Amino acid sequence: MMKTLLAVFFLPLFNLTLYAQPCAENAKTVAPVLSEKARTIYETKLAEARADFEKTPNNADSMIWLGRRAAYLGNYREAIEIFSEGIGKFPSDARFYRHRGHRLLTIRCFDDAVKDFETAAKLVKGKADEIEPDGLPNARNTPTSTVQTNIYYHLGLAYYLKGDFRKALKAYRKCEELSKNPDMLVASKHWVYMTQRRLGKTKEAAETIADVRGDLDIIENDDYYKLVRLYQGKLRADDLVKEIGANTLSSASLGYGLGNWFLYNGEKEKAREIFQQIASSDQWASFGFIASEAELKK
Repeated sequence: MMKTLLAVFFLPLFNLTLYAQPCAENAKTVAPVLSEKARTIYETKLAEARADFEKTPNNADSMIWLGRRAAYLGNYREAIEIFSEGIGKFPSDARFYRHRGHRLLTIRCFDDAVKDFETAAKLVKGKADEIEPDGLPNARNTPTSTVQTNIYYHLGLAYYLKGDFRKALKAYRKCEELSKNPDMLVASKHWVYMTQRRLGKTKEAAETIADVRGDLDIIENDDYYKLVRLYQGKLRADDLVKEIGANTLSSASLGYGLGNWFLYNGEKEKAREIFQQIASSDQWASFGFIASEAELKK
């Protein structure tokens, strides 16, 4: 099957025998809006990943990068198939479940995503954590996340999107515990805070972000840092709202947090306006968009 996949590469949707995913078979997908320059870069990287895989078809890293590069171009179902093939070859490698779960989240298959992340969490239990290389490097080309923080971060998000805030909180707390740098710390604390507020744990939420300093060296999670500073009373929501006009991933992340802030504080119409603004953008695959979309459906 993989030889056929490589020959044609993007096939009509697959019949998986390794894992039942009725949601994935029928889910709507929207390709990302890319500049000509970005598309050229992604396609070049995909061709390189395909060549590497053809040379080393039994190498887990080669297969993972093939799936990741396919997903960056919006070929989410194909990426899911590649990761599923990887699970068949490397059933004890948690990374395949982590990456397949991520793309199941992208196509809104939340239940299937939970299963993958829970499996990944079991596979890494008791093992040393490791840095996860970035597919889209940040400004300093310094990865800020690890395999395990990504597993628990995405598991928390999957439960959060399902509305199971108690399980989401447990996963985000584990992510917070594993976070060893400022970027992951503010990301995990931001989601812990939002989840606690959804559970009515206002006092605990305030305690969660109370120790976040104002001089942290943030590489890529600046939007989450701003939101945490908002929760601390150091920034004003109305000032941050002015920053979400652009049709960018950053606007989606910041916007969803702000929408929640207004929702917590009884300003439902303001929250709805922001969620609608984010859900009308071209950031379909971003977590801010997915979460805003979920809020509007409630």
